[in-house]
Formats: sequence, structure tokens, C-alpha cells
Amino acid sequence: MADQSLRILLLATGALFTGITGFIIYFVVLYRNKQLKNKRDQEQLQSAFRQELLKTQIEMQEQTLLYVSREIHDNVTQVLSFVKLSLAMAAKGAEDHKQTKINESRELVAQVITDLRDLSKSLSFEHITQLGLVKTIEIETKRINKSGIINVSLSAEGDIYPLGEQRELVLFRIFQETLNNTLKHSGAKHLKIALQYHSELFNLTLEDDGDGFSAILLDKSKGSGLKNIENRATLIGATATINSSPGKGCCVKVSLNPLEQRLYADGYHPSRFS
Repeated sequence: MADQSLRILLLATGALFTGITGFIIYFVVLYRNKQLKNKRDQEQLQSAFRQELLKTQIEMQEQTLLYVSREIHDNVTQVLSFVKLSLAMAAKGAEDHKQTKINESRELVAQVITDLRDLSKSLSFEHITQLGLVKTIEIETKRINKSGIINVSLSAEGDIYPLGEQRELVLFRIFQETLNNTLKHSGAKHLKIALQYHSELFNLTLEDDGDGFSAILLDKSKGSGLKNIENRATLIGATATINSSPGKGCCVKVSLNPLEQRLYADGYHPSRFS
């Protein structure tokens, strides 16, 4: 009887030990698989981020090249043509008239050199890193106002701080895309750009007084530039809100928390608070 009880106890102990061992092995395998899945998901996210960032850089470069070609055609070429004409007239004029024309031409050539230098800087992504988001948008604002196409106002509120190179690159592309939509489709006369820097919140707001559009059209345009704005905002941990109605213009607002750290392509996103 005692032997039978001992045998049952040993069998129960062995079964319990086997069960515990199996549970531990199952838990370890499950945990390992979860780790591998998380690693694959992380790698996919990093790959998607790098691809989207590269796409953003290419689009910015295309936009910049378009702007450079227009500036060379509309500004530099015309100024140099005027210089050529002015020097030809100077050659036929009196001595005092000749010197006046030469001085005018010298000033115009100096201005062209400055313009070309500025254009060469705009071809590099580094100018956003060097100048910062506010200064870069300010340069674009001056360019648009100079063209006379639309009146743009820019304001920056709070103590300006860097948001990180990748974030500012994406935010600048969102600014470019919103600006292009305003110029091409809105019929607006004024565009207000506001950057708000708070300790736990950054806002980029672009608001025009154009034709606007209905919420139904907004839903139907999810494959267009408006959807790109939302996707790019999500890419840097931000949210994009687009509000519009017929006859009341359009407002695009991008908000993010600069304190929030997220995993990016390099494993860690730099910010003011890092």
C-alpha cells in the first residue's frame, strides 16, 4: 500500500515537473518568437521610414529644381540680357553716359551673383539643417511675396528650438506641399503661416482665404497631396488636421510633442530634449 502511494507520488511529481518544464519551454519559445516578430516589425518600420524620407528628399529636390529653373529663366536671364543691352548702349554713348551705364551694369551683375549664390544654397538639404525650419520657411515666404502671386505672412511664437533634422525636413516638405496646393487650386490672395513653439507642443499652421472645398471632397482626395500630408505627419510622430469648407479657405495644422521620443531609422530621433 505504501509502495503504491509512493509510486503514485513519484508519478505525480514527475508529471508536475514535466508539465512545468514544458510550460517554461513553451513560454521561452513564445517569448523568443514575439521578440523575433517585434524585431521584424521594427525593421519594416525603419525600412518604410527610410523609403519615405528618401521620397521626401527627392520631392523636395524636384520642387527646388523647378524653382531654380524658373528663377534662372525669369530673373537671371532677363537681368543679364538687360546688362548686355546696357553695355551695348554705353559703347555708343558719351563718356559720362558710358560710365553711368557701366556702374549700373556692375550693380546688376553683383545682384545676379548674389541670386545665383542663394540658388546654389537652396539645392542642398543642408541649408535646412544650417538655417533651421523658421529661417528656411522665411526665405521661401520672401520669394513668394517677391513674385506677387500671393501675399504670405509668417509668424513664429515662443522660444524657437530645433526639432531634429529629420523632423524639420519632413515639416518643410509638408509646408511646400501645402503651399503648392494653395497656389494651384485655392485661388487665395492671402496665406498665413504660423509656427508655435511650446515646451510640450509644436504647431505648424497654414491658413488661406481661398475657395475652400467640402468635407466630401476631402474624403475623396485621400490619394492626393492631402493624404500625403497626413502620412508624412504620422511619419514623424505628428498629427495633421485639415479643415475646409466652400468659400472659407483651407487650414492645415500639424502638431507634435517635441518631448516624445520615437524609434526612427537610426534607432533614436534627436531633438532639443534628447
